[in-house]
Amino acid sequence: MMNIGVLGAGTWGVALARMLCNAGNSVTVWSAIEKEIDNLLATGRHPIFFDVDLPKQIVYTKDIREACSGMDILVFAVPSPFVRATTRKAAPYIVDGQIIVDVAKGIESETLYTMTEIIADELRNPTVKLVALSGPTHAEEVIKDLPTTITSASNDVEAAATVQKVFTVGCMRVYTNDDIRGVELCGALKNVIALASGIATGLGCGDNAKAALITRGIAEISRLGIAMGCREQTFGGLAGIGDLIVTATSMHSRNNRCGMLIGQGVAVDKAIEQVGMVVEGINALPAAIRLAQKYTVEMPIVETVDAICNGRVAVSKAIQMLMSRELKCELSSSAFNHI
Repeated sequence: MMNIGVLGAGTWGVALARMLCNAGNSVTVWSAIEKEIDNLLATGRHPIFFDVDLPKQIVYTKDIREACSGMDILVFAVPSPFVRATTRKAAPYIVDGQIIVDVAKGIESETLYTMTEIIADELRNPTVKLVALSGPTHAEEVIKDLPTTITSASNDVEAAATVQKVFTVGCMRVYTNDDIRGVELCGALKNVIALASGIATGLGCGDNAKAALITRGIAEISRLGIAMGCREQTFGGLAGIGDLIVTATSMHSRNNRCGMLIGQGVAVDKAIEQVGMVVEGINALPAAIRLAQKYTVEMPIVETVDAICNGRVAVSKAIQMLMSRELKCELSSSAFNHI
């Protein structure tokens, strides 16, 4: 049995807390939003999953010290814009050698840091073992114990293996990967491509267009990742094409839903409001554009989504812009142009 603290009481944090508790671990959940803890204490349920009874053994707290102290594993399950502030709050209670698992997906626009890089930057403790847990994992299905696979990525092979063992339960199968930067890059940028897929759906473009955006989207992500020193195989795995497929096609995906609304003509801010939760693809856009510029990588889908979301291109013209680009070869080798 492990003592596990979960920072964040959103859908993913609570789904993981339930799964880990049912597997026999001692789980404590903290949220900076006090009303979330009050609701969980009062009802024993999450408002999004109100038909699911949560294990009574889960401890809910408003005290971040209680959620961090004495924990074998600490899970960061807050939205990406709040990872730095949450790390700062937790820092006094994090001890040497502790395993920190980040499940947020994003890139900080100012520093271009991934989520585990933000945590490392705040903690400045080289003994802490950082793991990114990422893959095609909608909380709405995990909380129902539907079969799911995910990747445990870390530069520390033993830490990745420990998380693999703890998080592998009846409904969850975990693989390991030592390309943590590649895994985190996939987790952030697939949300941007999911926005594009949703926009195309909202425009009524059909399944062919969606398949094209997914395929060419992973090409863009992998091209950037390879330029950043990541492993090519990562982009063909669970954290890459796997997560992109589910995020770009499922109605559980807030990025896909937000994109659909934008494609239907809803203003970006109104679309985010209608989704009612953080749309990580919007947050990832500034960093995605800066990374493409920094590494001199062509990312036309990402650039088009950015132009739409920032009002530089009308949604109705976006598809034609992509379709009328210079003709190129699909293969990437010295003999061919990169598409």
